[in-house]
Amino acid sequence: MSRPLRILFTAYRGNMRSGGQGIYLWFLARELAKLGHHVDVVVGPPYPDPMPFAGSVEELPNQQCWAGWFAYDPAALLPLEAPLRAFEPLHFYELAASRLGFLPELFAFSMRALRHVAQRAKRGERWDIVHDVQCLGWGTLGIRALGLPVVTTIHHPLTVDRRSSFVRDVDFKDSVATMKFYPIGMQAFVARRIERVFTSSRASAGEIVRDFGVRPEKLCMVANGVDTELYSPDASVARDPNEILCVGRASDPNKGLPGLIDALARLPEHVKLTLVDDDDPDNVARKRAQQLGCQHRLALVGRVPIEELVHLYRRAALVVVPSRYEGFGLPAAEAMACATPVVATRAGALPEVVERGGGGLVVERDDPAALAAGIAELLGDAERRAVLGARGRRGVVEAYAWPRVAAATAEVYADAIAERRGRPDSTTTSANQGMTRASRSSP
Repeated sequence: MSRPLRILFTAYRGNMRSGGQGIYLWFLARELAKLGHHVDVVVGPPYPDPMPFAGSVEELPNQQCWAGWFAYDPAALLPLEAPLRAFEPLHFYELAASRLGFLPELFAFSMRALRHVAQRAKRGERWDIVHDVQCLGWGTLGIRALGLPVVTTIHHPLTVDRRSSFVRDVDFKDSVATMKFYPIGMQAFVARRIERVFTSSRASAGEIVRDFGVRPEKLCMVANGVDTELYSPDASVARDPNEILCVGRASDPNKGLPGLIDALARLPEHVKLTLVDDDDPDNVARKRAQQLGCQHRLALVGRVPIEELVHLYRRAALVVVPSRYEGFGLPAAEAMACATPVVATRAGALPEVVERGGGGLVVERDDPAALAAGIAELLGDAERRAVLGARGRRGVVEAYAWPRVAAATAEVYADAIAERRGRPDSTTTSANQGMTRASRSSP
């Protein structure tokens, strides 16, 4: 291994249950620490689970005004303990931007992170590289201006979310709100000006190049990781030959849940679907199942703890990923890690993930009949399910185990540091000295 690096992660949300960026942050930081690197974390709410492997975890609060505004909860817009704090510059910006229908979270976090990093650098702290996790706020360029090489991870560009939002919009007013909400211009501008952009699939890479204008040579294809020790098969857990499992939010049109419910209605009566999603009366999947008369075969289990999720993967006969787009498709990889075969749609990165893992079938997107046929094909062949499950487990361990992902990520760090080394920026990092030592030791 090359010399240990001092790595600073900045992430505007850190909780593993609030999105893929939280999972990515926690596991990548852990594995880099296992490799001997020093990891510090600066993170916004909701905050991550404890990270004892990190040198420091600095939690930067925000008012989350946008969440209160879009939940029609005016009381949530003001800091209750100290209302006058609403007039502090960043707090006031969050309040005003939320009121006008913009998402202020990314810019505000990046500016708080810049202030925090600059204060620590002034006290003499040093890092070799900063890894931004999907924020790309203007403050990220300020951190880079301190002399710190900066890389980022984009699982998929916000343009994908914006297109998905347009699908939900019912009138012109909704469409205008969608156009305002996503800070795409800021993210694209920042992404084009930092050292490297990590992404996890060819599909995402194409979107980033096309929508954000990032040069292809800046993109680094390093897959997302899977904890293959946690997500693993267990022979003591009996498979239910009639249960199919799906992990996804029905409120997100990209997840394709209505199409899966249509497919369920086409399948035999004994086939049942377990859906890991919010169990509320207005759930889109529940309503669609009621319309089609198959609600008695749908079990909504809510947002379950990770240990329960692993149990569900192990118990199901197969996992269905019916998405209309995926930048990676973590449920497909997690399922294969548990030796559970997958039926996925030909959408975004899913064909890449399923092909690389080798543990499933791919059917056409937005085709409930094709989805039902693929599910029925595997449910009717237990031997094939066992073969695909074993193959998928091997493939995921080889391609997506976190130690491999972390090692590949560290190689990109070294490349980005070397590229930045000769530039005439201020030297608030140890990158210059470290790379000089590395170059002297090279043959």
